[in-house]
Amino acid sequence: MEYEKADDLRELAKKIVKKMNWNHIDLDNIGFLRSFGSSTRRTIARCHGLGKAMQIAMGRKGFYVIEVISEKFDRLNNEQKEKVLIHELMHIPKSFGGGFIHHNKVNEKTVNENYKKFKKEESLESFYEV
Repeated sequence: MEYEKADDLRELAKKIVKKMNWNHIDLDNIGFLRSFGSSTRRTIARCHGLGKAMQIAMGRKGFYVIEVISEKFDRLNNEQKEKVLIHELMHIPKSFGGGFIHHNKVNEKTVNENYKKFKKEESLESFYEV
């Protein structure tokens, strides 16, 4: 597998975090990668966390990586890409401690609810810019 930094994902994440007021998400401690050559069949993106043992050994706080599988993610339309990134950001807990919020809370229903809020905030923002 090959990886490359994905600054476009960082920019989209900035927009989402700001509009959703997800102030617990420290974008300076999240890496965004695009991977190429994955053999996964169903996965479009993944969120990786730096575990507690690694944090202690490295002398640092939580760090996350959001990885998108290029062959799948890049074919999606903008709405689907936004939903995928919202989904991955929702896995990051408010403690920002390296753990995850699991799929019993991050699922299609909760992602769609948050996507509607995101789009509502976006439409309100453009209304006030007129």
